[in-house]
Amino acid sequence: MPRGETNALATALVAVLAGALVLVGGCTTLVDGRAVSIYDDPFKVAGLPTTSGPNGPRDGVPDSTLTAANSDNGAIDTLALNAIDDIQTYWQGEFGKEFQDEFEPVEKLISWNAKASRGDAVQFCEESTYHLVNAAYCRLDNSIGWDRSLLLPAVERTFGKMAVVMVLAHEYGHAIQSMAEIVESKDPVIVKEQQADCFAGAFIRHVAEGKAGHFTINTSDGLSSVLAATVAIRDADPDDPESVHGSAFERVTAVQIGFTDGPKGCKRIDAEEIEQRRDGLPQSFRNDEGRGEFPITKESLVELTKALGAILPIADKPTYDYSKATIECSDGAVTEPVSYCPAENTIATDVPGLAERGSSTDDDDPLPINVTGDYNGYIVFISRYTLAVQHSRGQSLVGAKTGLRAACLSGVVTGKLAEPGRSADQGDIRLSAGDLDEAVSGLLTDGLAASDVQGQTVRSGFSRVDAFRAGVMHGEKACTSRYS
Repeated sequence: MPRGETNALATALVAVLAGALVLVGGCTTLVDGRAVSIYDDPFKVAGLPTTSGPNGPRDGVPDSTLTAANSDNGAIDTLALNAIDDIQTYWQGEFGKEFQDEFEPVEKLISWNAKASRGDAVQFCEESTYHLVNAAYCRLDNSIGWDRSLLLPAVERTFGKMAVVMVLAHEYGHAIQSMAEIVESKDPVIVKEQQADCFAGAFIRHVAEGKAGHFTINTSDGLSSVLAATVAIRDADPDDPESVHGSAFERVTAVQIGFTDGPKGCKRIDAEEIEQRRDGLPQSFRNDEGRGEFPITKESLVELTKALGAILPIADKPTYDYSKATIECSDGAVTEPVSYCPAENTIATDVPGLAERGSSTDDDDPLPINVTGDYNGYIVFISRYTLAVQHSRGQSLVGAKTGLRAACLSGVVTGKLAEPGRSADQGDIRLSAGDLDEAVSGLLTDGLAASDVQGQTVRSGFSRVDAFRAGVMHGEKACTSRYS
């Protein structure tokens, strides 16, 4: 249930990043050369410690000696060239391992000012850069170029310097595709774009491991900001013919596949794999008069409770209070706008507050920090029901695994809401195109849908989204095996 329209600048920005869906293929990854389970410790991120602290350029490191044609030698170009330097160094070491061939750096880098007059514009990929708000890889001359005046400053201002690095890592991913000859002209654009985001995720893992020369990233808010940038530059309207990059749900997954499995995971992304992952999930607003938006009311929540009872049935059904979220509870906390009290087995909801959370804000920002919409509210209500499910099973309601189980079980419900053919007594709530994007955005920002009964959640937005997607794609067994 995303916003139905994008403005002109947003359309231009969509070409920058790309994405893919799917749950990370394996349950192990390599850390310091040894295989480890990525789910053993809920305080780790794909096997890495959850860290805070530095995020961005390293202090005291000399700038790269790389140069870009038409550069103004300003701060943005310096940031971009340092990023390209680290990205090339990474692929210098990795390319031969994955593709059994020799790595050759991109031949030309070019910077331009999209605000320059037509007469002062330069050529990139045989086109004028006049009003070209973009960053791209050009196969024609094996070059990478970027707009230093509008695009990259906007990305940095909204999501930080590491998001700029992510943009360029994505573009270099296209260069890797070309060099390795793993895509052909006949391949769908979305395959190329999702692979490129995946390759970018593999490089971001390299940075998170402390191996990049110019940059560092922490695995809590730093990594979450990079993922949030990927969410912002998404295909907001799946019915737009230009929507060839993927939804936010898909794009975040592409980055996470690369981050967890490395380049080998990216090579598995093809048209068949993408279609398999999309199977059963809504991909269009056709026949949806509300374009994915279903206002949150007491009546709609009652309908949702019917679906919850059918999808995750429990003998000791919770009671519902739709008048407020601030209830007296001896073993729980108020988690506005929806609270669960185990002692009373009651879900209490501030309906106007939840409706506000789920309201769609159609502003002119082409890089929204939050993707808003009704499912950003519904998912929180669903997550409090999953606490009642855990309570009925005798599981702990406090701690990191509780919150991740809540996110995972909320994903189970979300996936089931997409299935057709439910009977009337199972409620009249259905998943719409864009709902997954709204859920992912909420999980990356405050993470309330991945919190325990005290409202506490793990610091890693990466882990919260990964848990949710596990439930969507693989059902309840995935939640049980991961977070028992």
